[in-house]
Amino acid sequence: MGTVAAVDLGATSGRVMLGTIDGGRVRTKLVTRFENRPLSTADGLYWDVHGLFAEVIAGLAAARRMVPDLSSVAVDSWAIDYGLLRDGQLIGNPHHYRDERVNAVIESVHAVVGPAELFRRNGLQHLPFMTLYQLYADRRLLEHADTMLLIPDLIGYWLTGVPVAERTNASTTGLLRADTANWDVELCEKLDIPSILLPQLIEPGVAIGPTLPHLSEVLGGPLPVVSVASHDTASAVAAIPMDSATAAYVSCGTWGLVGVETERPVLTENVRLANFTNETGIDGRNRLLHNVMGLWLFNESIRTWNLDNAGGATARVVDEAAAIERPVAVFDPNDPRFLSPGDIPSRIRELCRERGFVVPGSRAEVVRSIFESLAAAFADAVRAAASLTGKVVTSVHVVGGGALSQLLCQLIADYSGVSVIAGPVEATALGNVLVQARASGMLSGDVDALRAVVADSVSVTTYRPSSPRAR
Repeated sequence: MGTVAAVDLGATSGRVMLGTIDGGRVRTKLVTRFENRPLSTADGLYWDVHGLFAEVIAGLAAARRMVPDLSSVAVDSWAIDYGLLRDGQLIGNPHHYRDERVNAVIESVHAVVGPAELFRRNGLQHLPFMTLYQLYADRRLLEHADTMLLIPDLIGYWLTGVPVAERTNASTTGLLRADTANWDVELCEKLDIPSILLPQLIEPGVAIGPTLPHLSEVLGGPLPVVSVASHDTASAVAAIPMDSATAAYVSCGTWGLVGVETERPVLTENVRLANFTNETGIDGRNRLLHNVMGLWLFNESIRTWNLDNAGGATARVVDEAAAIERPVAVFDPNDPRFLSPGDIPSRIRELCRERGFVVPGSRAEVVRSIFESLAAAFADAVRAAASLTGKVVTSVHVVGGGALSQLLCQLIADYSGVSVIAGPVEATALGNVLVQARASGMLSGDVDALRAVVADSVSVTTYRPSSPRAR
């Protein structure tokens, strides 16, 4: 038996969780949860990483009070974004991936290295906010930096003083070769990105170091820091109790990551044209997936309407949406107009008018249209992943916050025509905990063995197709 602490930083909130292994099963407990709100200034959109770090330390101190003999801690977060350092000091706040500065440089990057060559090198779908494009946009700043750390690696550096790059998250940057899983120094040279910025790559499950002395005083003693699959989706997929031969997954939070697991990257032209991505997973597995806008559309709508979650207003509008029986508009949730923060409901109505769709009027109609559109996009991505790999998909596992929505899960089943297995909700934290537990010897075996632990430890809900929806 043993307990670890998992720091899980999402794009809208963060949490510190305790994970205990006991009798071959895992259980988690929330210690603290905190908001993660971007900072909008005259010169762009940023993350408040110092505020996040303060929340992390407060959460770890609380965790240590609850369990004095914590075995270790590990950090996962969203991908793509980074901090630039010089002589160990952060140069400004990291930009938010929704910052619009990158839009002006994409054509310039493609003039040097075209989309087909980029895919051949990194195996990633085109995302306008990819780290590669952001670094190109920040070229003037790069002259003053000596290290680039992705967000979980930055938090880990502040905890330990050790700068490293965990490989699953590095695979999302566009600067890691898909065939070797090592930094693409040649690509960096082509784009005038100094390769000296790229830190040493490490695998999940590596001891990074103890917490620094000044933090250890706050935490009640040194706490070992361990690497995990620090890209939150990689951790989530590691904790899905699925048969990877026949299952697809939807890791549904702010983003919806939809795909299948393969033994190695799939670098065909069909994959590139389908805008699918290859990202490294636990134990060298490959995540072939497609990014869909996700619950960002819903959450930003709730924020626009200023609805009170605690007072039940959000639940009421979802119930009203579920009760709608008439057809609603099914739109493309990946339309670029939805990327930046703001009035998403008005943008949905604008798109529907442009396309000649039924324009949603009430809030409930907007929500139902969002959920129908997400479910349809998820189902389309599942079918595409099956076609690209030759897999016969017999179930779709939904994890993350989307697993809590009965309406969304049932719609995914209806649009995909296969059963949806919802849960665990806290898959990312579970994946974080499981890799730490394996690193310390509490568990053993490959990722399939870790998934078996999850299957024995959590309850899931199955949704079967009931009202098939044609596309």
